Amino acid sequence: MQPLLKVLRQWGAPAAAAIFLILWCVGESGRGMSLSTMLTWVGIVPLGAFSAAIAVSAVKPYLSLGLIGAVLLGQLLYFVPLLYSETWPLYLGAFISLTFILWTAPKRTRLVAAAANVAFVVMMTYLMISWRYGSGVGWFELLYLGDRVNFQVHGGNLFSILFLIAAAFGSVGLLLALYEERGSLFRARNLAQSTLKETEVDLIVEQERTRIARDLHDVLAHSLAVIAAQADGTRYLSKDQPKAVLNALENIAVSARSALVDAQRVIEGVHDDGMVTPQPRLTDVGPLVDRMKQGSLAVEQSQSGEPVELTAGQQVAVFRIVQECLTNALKHGGRGTAVRLHFDWSGPGLAVNVASALPTDNARTAADGAQERVGRGLSGMRERAHLAGGWITVGPDGEQFRVTVLIPYGKRPDASPQQQDLETRAALAARVAPNAVGGSIAAGQQEHMDETVGGLAGSPPSAPSPQEGAPSA
Repeated sequence: MQPLLKVLRQWGAPAAAAIFLILWCVGESGRGMSLSTMLTWVGIVPLGAFSAAIAVSAVKPYLSLGLIGAVLLGQLLYFVPLLYSETWPLYLGAFISLTFILWTAPKRTRLVAAAANVAFVVMMTYLMISWRYGSGVGWFELLYLGDRVNFQVHGGNLFSILFLIAAAFGSVGLLLALYEERGSLFRARNLAQSTLKETEVDLIVEQERTRIARDLHDVLAHSLAVIAAQADGTRYLSKDQPKAVLNALENIAVSARSALVDAQRVIEGVHDDGMVTPQPRLTDVGPLVDRMKQGSLAVEQSQSGEPVELTAGQQVAVFRIVQECLTNALKHGGRGTAVRLHFDWSGPGLAVNVASALPTDNARTAADGAQERVGRGLSGMRERAHLAGGWITVGPDGEQFRVTVLIPYGKRPDASPQQQDLETRAALAARVAPNAVGGSIAAGQQEHMDETVGGLAGSPPSAPSPQEGAPSA
């Protein structure tokens, strides 16, 4: 219904004007009017004026009222031909215009149109009864007694009839306007209810964020501050301890303070919806490796190729993946585990290779015992790589556990068209590579893909597909 009303609101008035004009032309042609006599017909001027008034009533209501008033005033002054018994229904055009004005116009214009139509009805009644205008249009017999008797006998009846006709047409316009207003009120109510529900959900989420932030502050931040203070105090009071112990205490203090800063970032992100929280960048990988080297891991970091600027999201993904890899190496391999970290910038994207020694038999047994608890580290790394537009492979490779990540960065600004074409082909091949992580591509296809990426872009070969026995983070 609403689409139909929308069309009628825009095109209803011109369509009604065309129908009004055509019906009158057809009706008069039945009375013998032809194309040659149409211009001399007494109703041609009122018909054209009323048709134009109907056509513009929805967009120019005051112009429509002005045309109708001009016709009636012109008849009173004998400038416009008068209407007789067979042509007086032309006055109905004024009431059709009233319908569209009361439907589409604002409230003030509706009041003006209603008052104007009352005046129009009075003028029409006078024109149709007075012997001076159309001889009473052939309805009444007491013309020789003058206008006074005719108005006393027939004036009230004719005014009532015309007023009821105008009221009927106007009621149609008001009903259409009320129906549209009712629909808009329903839509506004539904929108308000939807907004209220969304606000309620946002309020609940904000309350939950506040609770999480409070818990983090009370539990984590305080504990980390105590750990850092205790480690620093013990280190300063134990100068005669072995250097390894002092290094371990220093590493504990530095890690606790770093974790305290990260916890503060998380708390601020909870309050600010994570939009202004400082995020780690690629330059933070170096300090992270230095902290892990201090008595924890034997990390060997290397780099090849010319670095390319990554987006902020890609830098966060690379940092978190490297952080998870080093944490897993310390968790499963223990202190002193050898880790090789290599950044390769020579291909269609940044290739990060992290290889760590597999756990010893004793550590493997402990890890197997804890393997029943499925960790979230590997799935988190995979999700971060995919969101950054790349892919990741994780799994044992001989005596090492290898993680290979490719984060594409597009075309190099100084690369030749041929090199850009090779990198584009390699990037297309890399888009298929994430499917191999879940084991959905056959081994032969995976090997061919690795050879394609390595041959075209010069990136290191990717690690084998993850095994079922890969340690979880």
